[in-house]
Amino acid sequence: MGYWNTRGLRGSALEEMINLTNALYAQRGLAVIQKIPTPITPVEVNNLNHTISKAYFDQRSTVDYIGVAQGTAICFDAKETGGTSLPLRNIHSHQLVFMADFEKQGGVCFLLVSFVRRGDVFLLPFSELKRCWDAGGLGGRKSMPYDGFNKSCLVTNQKGFPLHYLETLRLYQSKRQEEKDDDS
Repeated sequence: MGYWNTRGLRGSALEEMINLTNALYAQRGLAVIQKIPTPITPVEVNNLNHTISKAYFDQRSTVDYIGVAQGTAICFDAKETGGTSLPLRNIHSHQLVFMADFEKQGGVCFLLVSFVRRGDVFLLPFSELKRCWDAGGLGGRKSMPYDGFNKSCLVTNQKGFPLHYLETLRLYQSKRQEEKDDDS
């Protein structure tokens, strides 16, 4: 059984930006995206300041966010790294299974990856994540270097959205469709 501690708050700055963006998406009628809480059972509670100091996870979490954007089901996870690469150990196999099953049902999955020191956030499509994960499992690299991220998938602050990831996703999907059309 996993235990929650202060490491459970990693990524909170990224998640705050995502939550604000999601609230704005909802206000403007662009999407309804919900943060999925990880179910925990408290073990130790500090009654003086009303905080949980120790808890265990009830079950494995799947992804951080799930919802619908303009008729398309989407789910994604938020990851932060203070280094120059994203360690693949930060992504769990059960998350990959969930995302693969989600995409089989017609949904769209991705990660939002924040490189804290550089101040950059990338949208990492599930297909690229899966390719790197599979390569790592076959003895390849166990992390995704900053330079390996698709620069056209850089998520920026635009049109009043702190992290306008839906625009980045739209541009990525449009480019993929053009490439498919050219191959036909």
